[in-house]
Amino acid sequence: MKTSSPPQTIIGWREWVVLPDLGIPAIKAKIDTGARTSALHAFFVEPFTENGIQKVRFQIHPLQQRTDIELTCIAEVIDQRMVTDSGGHREMRYVIRSKIFVGATAIEAEITLTDRDTMQFRMLLGRTALADKFLVSADLSYLEGRRPKNTYRLKKKRKKQ
Repeated sequence: MKTSSPPQTIIGWREWVVLPDLGIPAIKAKIDTGARTSALHAFFVEPFTENGIQKVRFQIHPLQQRTDIELTCIAEVIDQRMVTDSGGHREMRYVIRSKIFVGATAIEAEITLTDRDTMQFRMLLGRTALADKFLVSADLSYLEGRRPKNTYRLKKKRKKQ
């Protein structure tokens, strides 16, 4: 006998997500059912220990094709793993855990940190994060909404008179 599971939210192949634990108010994620683990763009990755807990500090460029906006994030390291990317390249990566909001749905996911500056998407949301919560529509985008316009509004410098 099959037990009924809660209804799953349908999401598109790309969605705006929020990572509140990392202070990331919006980042465009490619929904990647071919990737087991989620991946987040990170550079200047610096491990450190605080009160006996291994952590990592890193920076990200949260928007595609924009390097003028940088965020600094800190997270607890839960593992280091050898990850093979879609091109067959192997890399040792730090693994962190974070809450991720896809629209109104909150999930907890493991995320590997890697430099994705040259990639089209700053984040991949892998299948283990999606399991039991979402169905993916491969021909639709942003079913959970667009990024609010002023999320990363830069303050204009005042001209000195």
